[in-house]
Amino acid sequence: MLNRSSFTTLVVGVFIVYVVHTCWVMYGIVYTKPCESHSDNCIKPYLSKRPKLQLSVYTTTRTSISAENNVDLVLNVDNFDVESRFERTVNVTVPKKTRNNGTLYAYIFLHHSGVLPWHDGKQVHIVSPLTTYMIPKPEEINLITGETGTQQIDTEKKESNALDEPVSHWRSRLTLNVMVEDFIFDGSSLPADVHRYMKMIQLGKSVHYLPILFIDQLSNRVKDLMMINRSTTELPLTVSYDKISLGKLRFWIHMQDAVYSLQQFGFSEKDADEVKGIFVDTNLYFLALTFFVAAFHLLFDFLAFKNDISFWKKKKNMVGMSTKAVLWRCFSTVVIFLFLLDEQTSLLVLIPAGIGAVIEVWKVKKALKITFQWRGLTPIIKFGTCSESEKKTEEYDTQAMKYLSYLLYPLCVGGAVYSLLNIRYKSWYSWLINSFVNGVYAFGFLFMLPQLFVNYKAFNTFIDDIFAFIITMPTSHRLACFRDDVVFLIYLYQRWLYPVDKTRVNEYGESYEEKPKRKPHIN
Repeated sequence: MLNRSSFTTLVVGVFIVYVVHTCWVMYGIVYTKPCESHSDNCIKPYLSKRPKLQLSVYTTTRTSISAENNVDLVLNVDNFDVESRFERTVNVTVPKKTRNNGTLYAYIFLHHSGVLPWHDGKQVHIVSPLTTYMIPKPEEINLITGETGTQQIDTEKKESNALDEPVSHWRSRLTLNVMVEDFIFDGSSLPADVHRYMKMIQLGKSVHYLPILFIDQLSNRVKDLMMINRSTTELPLTVSYDKISLGKLRFWIHMQDAVYSLQQFGFSEKDADEVKGIFVDTNLYFLALTFFVAAFHLLFDFLAFKNDISFWKKKKNMVGMSTKAVLWRCFSTVVIFLFLLDEQTSLLVLIPAGIGAVIEVWKVKKALKITFQWRGLTPIIKFGTCSESEKKTEEYDTQAMKYLSYLLYPLCVGGAVYSLLNIRYKSWYSWLINSFVNGVYAFGFLFMLPQLFVNYKAFNTFIDDIFAFIITMPTSHRLACFRDDVVFLIYLYQRWLYPVDKTRVNEYGESYEEKPKRKPHIN
């Protein structure tokens, strides 16, 4: 069996190997080896000939088209310049089939100017659905007056919300990219990720690849979705375009494939959206910071859980430790987990919170010395007895909680009443959980132990701060991440104000620093 230090070293070693391997893989993605100039396998860019291009966007309910029948032209950009970015908003007619939970597709063509796309042998196109299915967000109401955020709510919308079933939503943004680098590929070692977006043609003795058209699906965020009902006849669509480099294109393709894989494993549209939010509207340096912060957050969470379990596994009694503080932490952690679950928070935040809640419940079992005995199919719960030392600790603990309750309870009740009168909630359960969690967040720091260096908390504290601004989460949970910083700074101030006297003798007659005995003087 490995001891604790060996196990921690092994975990850290595996983590470092993982980070180095990931950096190497990322380098292989963003860097592509160009073709040698004398090679016969070179594939040249068609854009280097500077053709006159046109961008056309059509909508249809069909999954494939071969002519301009049953299609609607919603955007036409003549003399399209691949180097110039633009953004335009158009109104799209919503067919009856789409209003009845059907799908509407966008066909984007890049073709020669003045030629219809289906008559142009050198056109490239790509297809993207403009609709997706998602469970509507429950309407928030004032639980006392019954008023909603919008005074008039469509009857069909109310019915859809009540069904709690996925309904069709409109993607109001369509982000397009064209790879503009005059990069010459080696035909014998084409990157598989880019190859599926390439269309090659023979021009004379050389092979050229047509412009690589790409749809940035990572920019499709949940916040931009609009629910479609049967009375909707027109919806806005914002079409934006920007050029993209080869390295970023390959990186974006891999990220989109990763998000798609998450959805295949059961991640909802909202869960996938949290991952998208990490990559959208950020530069490469911030993406690198995001990766390292998320990786270190995972490492320190794991080490904190491991250290916490190891400490409590060896704990035989509760002398010098507050049982009520353990109960409070268990209650707080479970309430926070239920709050995050009610807010449909990202799984990146929800899963560690759920693991922490399970560990806190196990701690309560250890602290109260709970055992289970079965009589047939009926479980019987038994509590262990307390020693005299534990009873004395409980007396101090009860006295401290008495004075704390004078401040804690009135403020919690007052905050709950205020929020009930002034804030809208989805249900009474949502109000109850929010009231509990506000009390937990506001006063939880009073129960924090000053020993923040235990369980890797000193490192995890500041990693959590950065993580809180990168991952989407409720604002109250984000602010609560800074409670540890306050206690940590107070702890550092106390260490500076009251340094340890290492020459002081303890109860065993020993000191950390023994003054060296002087050697006898020899005349």
